[in-house]
Amino acid sequence: MKKLTYAVCSFLLVCMQTYAQVGTADKELLSKADAALQLAARQYKGMAATLPDNVLPRTTNSKDGNLMTSDSEWWTSGFYPGTNWYLFEYTKDPAFKTEALKRMELVKKEQYNTRTHDLGFMMYCSFGNALRLTGDTGYKTILLTSAKSLSTRFNPTVGCIKSWDHGTWKFPVIIDNMMNLELLNWASRTSGDPSYAKIARIHSNTTIKHHFRPDYSSYHVVDYDPATGKVNERKTHQGAADSSAWARGQAWGLYGYTMMYRDTKDKAYLTQAKKIADFILNHPRQAPDMVPYWDYDAPGIPDVPRDASAAAVTASALLELSAYAGKTDGKRYWAAAEKILHALCSDRYLAKEGSNNHFILMHSVGSYPHRSEVDVPLTYADYYFVEALLRYKNMAKG
Repeated sequence: MKKLTYAVCSFLLVCMQTYAQVGTADKELLSKADAALQLAARQYKGMAATLPDNVLPRTTNSKDGNLMTSDSEWWTSGFYPGTNWYLFEYTKDPAFKTEALKRMELVKKEQYNTRTHDLGFMMYCSFGNALRLTGDTGYKTILLTSAKSLSTRFNPTVGCIKSWDHGTWKFPVIIDNMMNLELLNWASRTSGDPSYAKIARIHSNTTIKHHFRPDYSSYHVVDYDPATGKVNERKTHQGAADSSAWARGQAWGLYGYTMMYRDTKDKAYLTQAKKIADFILNHPRQAPDMVPYWDYDAPGIPDVPRDASAAAVTASALLELSAYAGKTDGKRYWAAAEKILHALCSDRYLAKEGSNNHFILMHSVGSYPHRSEVDVPLTYADYYFVEALLRYKNMAKG
């Protein structure tokens, strides 16, 4: 008999805690969630039928409408197999398991990749879900190797994992990197080696110290001196300006610190997550339906693109945070997540069957300043949307 994994136990605990705090879920949204998940399953069946065998889906080309794909080294390579695992979990249809396994074979070699900080996205979203749902212990070795590769990018003087090896920065760290720490926490629990989780905590603490402004918005990029650990500059790469609040960056921070609290029970991380959530929810330029503009400080609001990917990440994070935040704040975060999911399940953001190159959500933004992936579907928007829908359904059951 397969043992229940730590991840499943944690998830079930979240479900029970949240139900006790927020009460009965919105029946209309539960119905919409099922309809959206059923549509997602049909869309991804279509994706699997048309996707070439040696690539992974990435987005739609905004110029010609064609599907854009990637190889396994692109940072989003783990999301498509991960979404297939979620759809297998929902439907129990073995076709999704087969497709996930097929695409994971392409990604498998990235366990040895020490040139990227994105191994959490690439490996934990794919192989982590595979381990959770199958109990196949062979995936543990792959994930532990991935954690070892990721840890090589940690500089103890800086107290962070280096994000990029390109550009003119000396030691750039981006807020996105908070999302990759879950792999390290898992590795310590699984292996008994505390060094991985120690790196995750040090990175999180350094990021709190240097990445956030007094209002708890975050910079996108902080560049450090690798020899001294001092901050060289605080910049943006995908945001509107160095001083702006790039929408998906705020979502990454919210999700990352919520996860860090779950894994450590350190209340400093819970406080940080709540402060980020309050910044997002109370922002005067938050969109009426809470699917944010691509940057909260973007020139031209409200006539600028929305970012459904930021909304999906935020919704999933808020649902989990509602379990930890206490009764009053928990209800507030739960209600906000419901509002976001209502919007994402609407015709404005949810693709029609057979359209959108078989992606699920429309209207996301990759990097507006670079005119890259603007107002298009994105594979990680789909991943976190499906995750949020499943989380909502499971938490509502109690």
